[in-house]
Amino acid sequence: MIPAVSQPDDSELLDAYSQAVIAAVETVGPAVVKIDAHIDGGRTGGGSGVVFTPDGLVLTNSHVVDRAAHLSVALPDGRSMRADLVGHDADTDLAVIRVTSPTSMSLPWATLGDSRSVRVGQVAIAIGNPYGFHHSVTTGVVSALGRSLRSRSGRLMDDIIQTDAALNPGNSGGPLVTTRGKVIGVNTAMILPAQGLCFAIASNTARFIAARLIRDGRIRRSYIGVAGQNVPIPRALARANQLAATSGVLVASVEPDSPATAAGLRDGDIVLAFAGEAVTGIDDLLRRLTEERIGVPLPLTILRASRKRQLTIVPSEHTINRRSG
Repeated sequence: MIPAVSQPDDSELLDAYSQAVIAAVETVGPAVVKIDAHIDGGRTGGGSGVVFTPDGLVLTNSHVVDRAAHLSVALPDGRSMRADLVGHDADTDLAVIRVTSPTSMSLPWATLGDSRSVRVGQVAIAIGNPYGFHHSVTTGVVSALGRSLRSRSGRLMDDIIQTDAALNPGNSGGPLVTTRGKVIGVNTAMILPAQGLCFAIASNTARFIAARLIRDGRIRRSYIGVAGQNVPIPRALARANQLAATSGVLVASVEPDSPATAAGLRDGDIVLAFAGEAVTGIDDLLRRLTEERIGVPLPLTILRASRKRQLTIVPSEHTINRRSG
């Protein structure tokens, strides 16, 4: 006779889950801060952030600190102190601020995990300050990986983690955490009035952007000076030019004195490829305008008057007031 195998009851399973969440919150929670953004003596908004270095550097969202004249940070232990902006990037909705208190060396700090190891279905814990309720915790699971989300600047953010851990205004900039106490994302957005559709910027993206912001105070990207829109390529035109592409970017306007003007690009051209990589839409083009391509002559494949042509373009550095690619 085969002996019966005892199974843990629901209370044991729930207790294990609770203990895992408690351990994660006790590990990361002390490093989660409330951020208040002030302008001209008035409070304009705020959100959450997470201390990620022993010397008081804090990760948060760009939209939390944008346009703030000065910043203040409140810790869970009740301490409040001033913070200074190190740099922010609206295109990835990430920012780094530095706590300027003389006691910053004693601040608790959290560890950024490897977002590549995240799996759909694993427990996700969000810590933040929704609607000013300090140090609130919600839990859920990782719902999906590799999502794309439009930033407030209009640029498409890639490698976004979707979760159903509830987020509300004030959670922005707070950490998304595993049961092992590793930060796997920076909470950035929810979709209203939908329930359970919340998003976080993956920790690997946050680590890369934070390093550049600490080094340069900004993210350097290349720029060519065109505004465009996505258009399909008619089959007959694709066959006549031996194109595999089914869509491209129609150039709506070319900025004066821009790299596009210097390359001979014209209104009405259709961009098919940049630097040897296919461009099927405006988001493809923006993704390829990276820092290492500043000042480098690169091939640009276009359709003009129904014929394929190749130009050479030298991207310049993107500046904050430019809106086109």
